Amino acid sequence: MGWGDCGTVRYQMQEPPETGEPRPGSDGTPSRVRLLQGLAAAITEKGYAATTIADIVRHARVSKRTFYEHFEDKDACFLASYVAASEETLRAIDTAAAAPGLPWKERLQAATRAYLDALEAKPEVTRTYLLEIHAAGARALQLRREVHQRFAEQLRGLVRMAREDNPELRALSPAMATALVGGINELVLVAAEKGRAGQLRDLADTAVELVRAVLVAPET
Repeated sequence: MGWGDCGTVRYQMQEPPETGEPRPGSDGTPSRVRLLQGLAAAITEKGYAATTIADIVRHARVSKRTFYEHFEDKDACFLASYVAASEETLRAIDTAAAAPGLPWKERLQAATRAYLDALEAKPEVTRTYLLEIHAAGARALQLRREVHQRFAEQLRGLVRMAREDNPELRALSPAMATALVGGINELVLVAAEKGRAGQLRDLADTAVELVRAVLVAPET
């Protein structure tokens, strides 16, 4: 999960670590955006494995030449789509967490539900991101780590905000935030593997309970 600046509460959202390569999805030109949308439509239609570049450009209504101006191959387009979708999810969580006047428990619930809502909105695409990213090579795994780190840092930001009015809550270390993000991701992954990517909202209570259990646990 990830949260941004909420009203008068401020913290710095860290950028993902540099890997020495351009970040996929960073070019917001209309044709590139249409290609990313075309990939999502093709995945929804026939799954990632069966999707071809011809399918992507058909949905995007651009030429193959335009595709190759932006991406080397289908996998490169997939990685760019993964990053773009992750950033869209982060923004959705930012918006939910920014609602004024929410107690920390309700803010955590709102942010968690926004996260799951964003994933559930495109179940076939979400399932592809969760399952295909593991088989897409070293660069894909590095991108996955970067994205998870952004979620973890934004979760820590929410906790820092909550502790301003509730100092009894446990501070969240980087390692613990990473563990929480990994645990929630595993819940989503298992649901996707079982064909329940369209029912991810059902995980909200469990995910919130997990984070709350850590925050109220006594320091050792």
